Amino acid sequence: MHLNTLRAIITGGVSGLGFAVAQHVVQHGGKVALFDVNDDKGASAVAELGEANARYFRTDVTDEAAVQANVAAAKEFLGGLNAAINCAGILGAGRVLGREAAMPLKNFAATVGVNLIGSFNVAKAAAALMQHNEAGEDGERGVIVNTASVAAYEGQIGQAAYSASKGGVVGMTLPMARELARFGIRVMTVAPGIFWTPMVDGMPDDVQKSLSASIPFPSRLGRPEEYADLVAFILRSRYLNGETIRLDGAVRLAPK
Repeated sequence: MHLNTLRAIITGGVSGLGFAVAQHVVQHGGKVALFDVNDDKGASAVAELGEANARYFRTDVTDEAAVQANVAAAKEFLGGLNAAINCAGILGAGRVLGREAAMPLKNFAATVGVNLIGSFNVAKAAAALMQHNEAGEDGERGVIVNTASVAAYEGQIGQAAYSASKGGVVGMTLPMARELARFGIRVMTVAPGIFWTPMVDGMPDDVQKSLSASIPFPSRLGRPEEYADLVAFILRSRYLNGETIRLDGAVRLAPK
């Protein structure tokens, strides 16, 4: 799929990895609908990208009816829909057995809700519309790109909820790709390592330095534009399907 024909929904699209993807798509002539829950950042993202190229839709990805309505509205604004890129996510850090008590179930459920159920919710709503697209080269009608994490494979202490949610994203990639193959819709997942995002920005300097030192090469945090480059490569490389790609500088997370 050529980026200049891209009509993409991007969740978590107003900051971090999602906004980097939005910038990349717009720079290459595509149009984006940004699904997020931060109205201020949404307004500034649209101002930067241009109102002709981007629109912000306040969206709780866990709300089935709202997502369905916003996906339809996004398609109308975009003049079509051929990609959905899921970047919305929450950290949900916490030990199973905390100092005071065991983790409240609502904390676990909230993390799985946004990261896993939210990704599925947007993907299926987008696929429901993309299946009716006119087939392009090789019969392609659309692409779904989900975001997992290296924590899906070697989650740290305090990441039980986060790792479970991201492991679920990895797990649904192949069965979705197999099912949607008959419609010409590809499904891929990226598992980023430790990236410069608003999540990391708030950490103390010494923590950031130790994180960088833990990455074999290059010994630094990933840059959001590197994530965007990989997503762009996935979008245009039609033979990539049903797989999760780690983007992590060879890091393997330690237990803590």
